[in-house]
Amino acid sequence: MSDETVIRFARRDDLDFAYQDGYIRGEVLRRKIEAQTLNPDRIEDIVIAEWNGERVGYVRLEYLWSIVPYISLIQVLPEYRRQGVGKALLRFIETFLRDAGHEVLYSSSQADEPEPQAWHRYVGFEECGVIAGINEGVGEVFFRKSLP
Repeated sequence: MSDETVIRFARRDDLDFAYQDGYIRGEVLRRKIEAQTLNPDRIEDIVIAEWNGERVGYVRLEYLWSIVPYISLIQVLPEYRRQGVGKALLRFIETFLRDAGHEVLYSSSQADEPEPQAWHRYVGFEECGVIAGINEGVGEVFFRKSLP
């Protein structure tokens, strides 16, 4: 990762980039943006990674039971993977969540995705459960990370 890498909360103009993966409908992201009342230009559920001014990755956060932080998706463009972008995104949200009083962060990966599972373990997550058959018959492996 270079000195020109910036990790920041998303802004309204990041919307298209943050739903390019197709896992979430654009209208859901628009509602998240519109629901923010304290600072509508800072979307705290979405964090963007920029490399030399270009968007190269993002994290979408959800809150289980509206309380427990959960990484619903972390995405880095293929040509920027294995360069520290994902870890930088994770460090940013860990600091944000810790400062907000959270003590734990959850995430998950499909059971048939060994590389994302290995990444979770590499950055300090511990496996904490599986839901079978949730993704068209493929299970979901859940991970937990303490935020000391």
